Amino acid sequence: MPLLNMNDLVKIAHNHDVMLPAFNTTNMEMTLAIMDAFEQNGMPGIVQIAPTNIKLTGYDFIAEVAKRAISDYTVPIALHLDHGKTLDDVRQAVNAGFTSIMIDGAALPFEENIRFSRQAVDFCHANGVPVEAELGAIKGKEDDHVSEADCKTDPDQVAEFVERTGCDLLAVSIGNVHGLEDTPKIDLDHLAKIAAVSPCPLVLHGGSGIPYETIAAMKQFNMVKINIASDLRQAFIRAVAGDYEANHNEANLAKVLMDARTAVTEVARKTQLAINGIPYEVAA
Repeated sequence: MPLLNMNDLVKIAHNHDVMLPAFNTTNMEMTLAIMDAFEQNGMPGIVQIAPTNIKLTGYDFIAEVAKRAISDYTVPIALHLDHGKTLDDVRQAVNAGFTSIMIDGAALPFEENIRFSRQAVDFCHANGVPVEAELGAIKGKEDDHVSEADCKTDPDQVAEFVERTGCDLLAVSIGNVHGLEDTPKIDLDHLAKIAAVSPCPLVLHGGSGIPYETIAAMKQFNMVKINIASDLRQAFIRAVAGDYEANHNEANLAKVLMDARTAVTEVARKTQLAINGIPYEVAA
């Protein structure tokens, strides 16, 4: 099957009562590892990449890898641009064949975020591609360092933002953080308030480091997409490091990369199952 449009993938997720993990890739090996995990679990999912990692491969390359590989898989998979910061990011991803786009105007004032996100939505929808937007967060405290975990989306702005931007998915802040340097402070009560007024499904960024049972509890609040990056990247790097520590003269790059691919697949499999409350068993 071809790479799936995100709106169609969300419908499948709702029909099967599952949440969609969106795993960040960087290169061919990670892309295939993620797709392997979805296939082994027999569940739909999302491969995504951010512009900060595109510089290693390019939009066309990563899209071509996914489009060529998809013929070897039977599960529905979407290819998503994560944290598109500019309209040029959006244009390049759509033209390369990405089937979903995120436009990140979260750092902008409310009205500017709406205008910027609307521009991306108009371009993407004209090309048949759904858009995830992100609504800026409430500042939690007024000092020199504001933890991302203390910043939360204002529920009073949600309905207006979705209506005026026309976005298909909305990324929200409920105490989640990007990366592993800060500690998340997930507020499910706040998520419930957002879900009660949001006209579209919700997205959680920064899934790494959040207990699986906490993520699983978000499904009841229309959370459909969970972004996870750091856990998989660490698995890749640690597998490579492990091969080096086992043999400082290791020169079989194919073996090392295959070991890294296997390590990423196992972490992705475990994560996808765990966030959906399904027991995990190591593949034979």
